[in-house]
Amino acid sequence: MTHARGERSALCDLLDRLGPDAPTLCAGWTTYDLAAHLAVRERRPDAMGGIAIKALAGYTASVQNGFKARHPFPELVGVIRRPGGVYGLLPALDEAVNTLELFVHHEDVRRAQPAWQPRELPADLEALIWKRVSTGARLMLRKSPVGVVLHHLGGGVALGGPRGGSRVEVTGKAAELLMFCFGRQAHARVELTGDPGSITRLREATLGV
Repeated sequence: MTHARGERSALCDLLDRLGPDAPTLCAGWTTYDLAAHLAVRERRPDAMGGIAIKALAGYTASVQNGFKARHPFPELVGVIRRPGGVYGLLPALDEAVNTLELFVHHEDVRRAQPAWQPRELPADLEALIWKRVSTGARLMLRKSPVGVVLHHLGGGVALGGPRGGSRVEVTGKAAELLMFCFGRQAHARVELTGDPGSITRLREATLGV
C-alpha cells in the first residue's frame, strides 16, 4: 500500500467513526464539508479553481454542496475511499500528488478532536514529508511576514519568507513542520525561537499553498 492509500484509508475510517458533524481544523468546515471537498477535488476538475482563486470560490462551494445533497455522509466517505479521476487510473500520480494533501486533512480531523497526540510515522514517510517541505518551503511560506528557518529534528534546514530582516527559527519533526507551513500553526508541535513580536506575527500569518 502506498502512503497516499494508507492516509486515505485511515482518514476514511476516522470519518466513519466521527460522523458528519465533527469539527475539523478547516475554518467553518465539519467532517461532512471536508469529505465533500475531497470528492470535488478528485472528481470535478472544473470546480478546482475555487480552492485557490477567491473569484471562483462560490462555484466550488455550490459544487461541494451538491455533493452533500446527493450523497449521505457514509456514502460520500465510501466515494473518497477510492481514488477518483486520473488518480484512480495512475497510482503513481496519486502517491505524488495526494500523499501530503491526505496527510494534512487526516490531521485536520485528528487534531480537531480532544486529547489528540502526534503519530509516530514510518521513517520513509517522515523522510518524504521533509523532502516535500524542504523543497516547497519558499512557496508555503511566501506570505510569511518574517523570514523563517525550518529545522528538521531528523536533520536538515530550509528557508522561507522574506530575505533579510527578522527571522524566526521553527524546529520540529517533518510532519509538524508540514502542518505549520500549511497554516495550522496553532496545532503544530514545534518550537519557535526569535523576537517575540516576530513569533506572534508568524503564528497569526496566513500560510500554505
